[in-house]
Amino acid sequence: MHKSCCSNNIYLCSLVSVLLILVASNSVAEINLPERRKDQFLSDPGYYIVPTPYSIPGIGSGAILVGAMTNIDQSYMDAYGFVATGDIEGYGLFATEINLIDKQLILDLSLSSFDKATSQVYRQRGMNTSKDDYLLAELDHNDFHGVRLTYTAFDRRFEVYGVYYSNEARLAAIRDRDGDLVQSTVNSELRQSDTFTYGVRLDLTDDYVDPRNGVRLESSVWHASPQDNDDPDFNIVEFSLTGYIPFRERDTLALNYFQADAHVNRAGQTDRAIIESDLGLNCSTGTVQDQADCTSYVDDIVAQNTFGSVGALGGLSRLRAYPESRFNGSHARFIGAEYRWNIIEGSQAFDYLIARDIRTTIQVAVFYERGAISDNKDELWGAMRNVYGVGARLVTKSGLVFRADIASGDEGQEVSIIIGYPWEVF
Repeated sequence: MHKSCCSNNIYLCSLVSVLLILVASNSVAEINLPERRKDQFLSDPGYYIVPTPYSIPGIGSGAILVGAMTNIDQSYMDAYGFVATGDIEGYGLFATEINLIDKQLILDLSLSSFDKATSQVYRQRGMNTSKDDYLLAELDHNDFHGVRLTYTAFDRRFEVYGVYYSNEARLAAIRDRDGDLVQSTVNSELRQSDTFTYGVRLDLTDDYVDPRNGVRLESSVWHASPQDNDDPDFNIVEFSLTGYIPFRERDTLALNYFQADAHVNRAGQTDRAIIESDLGLNCSTGTVQDQADCTSYVDDIVAQNTFGSVGALGGLSRLRAYPESRFNGSHARFIGAEYRWNIIEGSQAFDYLIARDIRTTIQVAVFYERGAISDNKDELWGAMRNVYGVGARLVTKSGLVFRADIASGDEGQEVSIIIGYPWEVF
């Protein structure tokens, strides 16, 4: 009966879960929690201006200029921006930790726009595709806007948040994996999607940014509002549980379990001819291989409209040995373990032409991950892929965690360089 309720009344069940956590949080001060190691609202300023080449599997290569100002004017607000050229051309601006009510109500804003971008689309959803079994979807327009509002309490141990995302994109062409043109679109529609998210986060650890002891739980519900009858109507429910176990004097074993499930209220358009027309494609033209490639791309849209889609596995956060968005489907399961050696600790200021901040920790890590995604929930645990690797991290007093990982799997190795620990629910 409980399973039926949560499948058919997902908003009701999620609301009940939120209320239960709210009730539990009223006694949070009475629970024997790990003490916070430092102030959870950071105000030490820093800045970074970093020009660098990039090579992101599944996205492309080129050059990017990244800038960041943390805790501006000794406030809690951070600002970030980038300009990219090469296989992706565009820019992004982000402002985070804007305290509308001091240490209680926080606003985050994001904006990005790309005139040119390419992504890999695998011919089959789930875990059964081979490494090179993909097409390239070329976009000539991709705009993203996001707003997040967070209420936080109990020294950031309890948070409730709501998020609104808007995305516009237009398909320009399909290419094979070598970059050769399969088909250019004609009068392709500019597709818009609006996504609404609400979630709760319970952080029973010793630090919000760099936890070493305790438990962190996060659960959220995502709803992509259909723009018309061709779009599917579905919800995504995500759940993440991470435990941090201290070892020796200052090391940590982090353990994560994550799951995500799409619940379809109404399927979208599955008529391939209509989908081709909306995308500006004609899969009956070109060579036999071109027609097969075009049909494969449309089949992926049909699957999305039928089953819904959760966030992909592969990339910077989960199953790090695989390219970004490597595995897609409507149900995902993931487990991960990471041992973190904090080899150097203590505040050390640095002030270079392109960066100024205070280093607090240098860390190395080893990790193991196992995960799968599928349109059939029953197939998940039998289709798992394994990943293992090593990484290095630099934690700063302004609240940034710079992370570099080398991960290995059955398709080779991937290198990730990013800000933030893995496994967070983005």
